[in-house]
Order: sequence, then C-alpha cells, then structure tokens
Amino acid sequence: MSKYSFSHIFILLILMIGLQNDVNGQGVFSMEEHIDKWKNSMEYTMEVAHLMPDSLYNYKPTEEEMTFGEQLQHMAQNMTWLATAYLMDDQKYLKDEVFKKPLLPADIRSLISTSYEFSMQALQKIEIKNLDKSKDFFAGPKTIRQFIHLLHDHATHHRGQLMVYLRLNGIKPPKYRGW
Repeated sequence: MSKYSFSHIFILLILMIGLQNDVNGQGVFSMEEHIDKWKNSMEYTMEVAHLMPDSLYNYKPTEEEMTFGEQLQHMAQNMTWLATAYLMDDQKYLKDEVFKKPLLPADIRSLISTSYEFSMQALQKIEIKNLDKSKDFFAGPKTIRQFIHLLHDHATHHRGQLMVYLRLNGIKPPKYRGW
C-alpha cells in the first residue's frame, strides 16, 4: 500500500491544476481574451448599427424607451465614461455633450466606433497586477476586473435592445457571436 492516500493525490492534482492556470500570471482572467471579445463586440455592434436604415434611427418601441440612435449614443457615453473614470489612471471623465445632443445616423455610427476604439486603448493599457485595484463607484467599491466585466455587460445589454428594435422593424439581426 502506498503511503499516499487518494485524498493526498486528489489535493496534489488540484494544486497542479491551479498552478497550470496561473502560469501566465493571469489565472483564469486573460486580458487578451477580453480585448478580443471587445473587438468582436465592436464589430457586432457596428453591424447592428449599419443594419438599421437612417430613416429609423429615431424609432423607439414605447414612449419611455430611448430611440435606436439614443441607445447607441448612450452606449458610447458609458464606455467612454468607464474607460476614463475607472480603467485609466489619472484621467478625468470626458464630459462631452456629443453623447446627448441629436446627431445624424452617420455621426452616431462614428461616435460609437470612436468610443469602442477609445475604450479598447484603455483595456490594452491595463496591467494585470492592477486588476484587483479597487475604485469607488456609486454601487460601492469595485475592482478594475469588475469594471471590465461591466463594460462588456452594458454593451451587450443595449445591443440586445437594438436587436429587438431591428426585429420590430422587420430587419433580421446579425447572427449571434459573444466571444
């Protein structure tokens, strides 16, 4: 009989798996994966933005909803805000009225594209060692890692609303991709 029991071997196996996951210093969190996902989110959102005819950018399904164009402007404002106020060090939030004022559809598409690119640059500058750094937020202190997840979640939430707007206008949305 071996001097090592099944439980000893099991614990050793778990430790080895944990070390394997941490070889790149990132554990289960990969900035490269988040950056790739953000690039795909931008392409997906831009595809949705181009599918809606310019004549329907003021469409909203109910009075209390934002229009299609306002949804995109809100997305742009949020990603720029999160990038400047929470992902970048020593940056002040860019309080630009362009996020709120009425714009032509082509200008809205340009704004959302520019905001994606801007926030992509912020993601690319984040150092893995800072992921657990906490910052004050209206919902309580959050880590940089949580702000990255929020950036993705918020864009996905509003893009989902845009998909419904397309469907309500008889336009088939692009095929789902979430990676």
